[in-house]
Amino acid sequence: MTDESDLAGRAPVPYNPDKFARDKARVENGFWRKMRRTLGRVPFLEDAVAAWYCAFDPATPMQVRATLMAALAYFVIPTDMLPDIVPMLGFTDDAAVIAAAIRTVAPYITSEHRRKARAVLDEQTPD
Repeated sequence: MTDESDLAGRAPVPYNPDKFARDKARVENGFWRKMRRTLGRVPFLEDAVAAWYCAFDPATPMQVRATLMAALAYFVIPTDMLPDIVPMLGFTDDAAVIAAAIRTVAPYITSEHRRKARAVLDEQTPD
């Protein structure tokens, strides 16, 4: 585990309580619906679900949660840099944002977060 102060200069999203609240509301309202809609079409979905578990883990430091919440909110919103309906390119910006956030806070995404993500995706995937 990394000391929270190690992230102070690296996190792409500084902690702002108002922005965090807006991002959290977006994620709470749309993440699971978006996850189910994109199942099987988005190669980074397991990372996004693991990031969700980390972002909502009370043991995760606030700056880490804010970084992940901002990335997940970007994934959830339908109007972003490249709209998700654009064939072959629609999710590339979402993937880049989530990958950057995860790379920045990787030590905080635990094997337990990843195990839960895999279990959720396994439940959603038809046999």
